[in-house]
Amino acid sequence: MTRAPITAAGSACPTDLCLFSECHCAPSERQRTAGWPLRLLGTVAVGLALAGVVLPLLPTTPFLLLATWAFARSSPRLDAWLRGHPRLGPTLAAWESRRAIPRRAKALAGVSLPAGWLLLWFGGVSPAIAVAAGLVILTVGLWIFTRPSPAAPSGPKPRIGRVGAADARMSLASDGSEDPT
Repeated sequence: MTRAPITAAGSACPTDLCLFSECHCAPSERQRTAGWPLRLLGTVAVGLALAGVVLPLLPTTPFLLLATWAFARSSPRLDAWLRGHPRLGPTLAAWESRRAIPRRAKALAGVSLPAGWLLLWFGGVSPAIAVAAGLVILTVGLWIFTRPSPAAPSGPKPRIGRVGAADARMSLASDGSEDPT
């Protein structure tokens, strides 16, 4: 008795699609072993993207896009993990749906791109290299700032912090008690 092969998603492969013992749903041994360089590339890119979350001069989005590209071609499990990540997933979803770059990333680019150019200029590079780098940085900056920003979430924002005095009066008044003022 032959069992139906298991797909990457974990479900049994439809037997009517598996002809002559060649299942095209599950990756072959060659595909599994050939994918390790892409998985390694994706893992390094995720590490750099996570470092870019806390380090202002290291970009997050390009490394995140590189990791997504690599995982989509090598590991459905890691691709799903990255897309479902609480910190990186929304940025990726915004890029895929609208080609949007978060406002925070744009603000960091607005500071780090000129800062990088100033480091070059005061670092003593030749004027021709500084001009060429300045043109590249200007082009990248214009491209970043012409991308849309992600849409703000709909609905009321969750309140964070202490309750204000006006809110306290409203809550007392809504209990049926009198306004304390």
